[in-house]
Amino acid sequence: MTTSSSPRAATRWAVPLVVTAVIGLAACAPAAPPAPPAPPTTTAAAAPGQTSGLTCDGAGVDPAATIRYGSERLIKAPLDRIWDLQTDVERYPTWQTAVATIERLDGDRPLQPGSQFRWTTPIPATPATPATTLTVTSSLQQVEKESCLRWTGPAVGTGLNIDEGTHVWTFTPADGGVLVRTEETWTGAQVEADVPLATSALGAGLETWLDELTTAAEGSAPR
Repeated sequence: MTTSSSPRAATRWAVPLVVTAVIGLAACAPAAPPAPPAPPTTTAAAAPGQTSGLTCDGAGVDPAATIRYGSERLIKAPLDRIWDLQTDVERYPTWQTAVATIERLDGDRPLQPGSQFRWTTPIPATPATPATTLTVTSSLQQVEKESCLRWTGPAVGTGLNIDEGTHVWTFTPADGGVLVRTEETWTGAQVEADVPLATSALGAGLETWLDELTTAAEGSAPR
């Protein structure tokens, strides 16, 4: 799960997708000649907030959640390096600015279904909630080595609670690197009281996570 709101903390106070509908104009405008098809590509990034429908071992985010966000990056680094960064969760504070502390709750074995980790992130005040520190407990549900991850869990802070976050990551070799995709949803009465605000915070958190993963993976010394 993610959180944030300003460069460091706004990075994780949100996670799902903003879905904006711009449909009315087409019905009134004269038909335009069809555009030529775009050349196929495996490296184009999804528009921020685009619904991705990601799954890991057949399971995805919460389909009923109103707070959702998805995005992707082409990272020009080896798949094993990206996977190691993403799954060595105890090292998150060394490259993720929003992660203040983190601990594994199931020992140091490789991540697998049932693995858990607990981490904290400072959250600034918003028009709806006070400044606080969120404690996030993430439980791995699906893990496919160097392919995908899916975890779930709550986030609890003073004056701010997320009942359940569901977060999916996929890693696909592509021309020039690895296409990393992510999608997350949140549920809970508090965050659902202001869906646009929560979605904006979630999106900021996921975009920063992808940016920092890219920087860490592409900047690592060659093996």
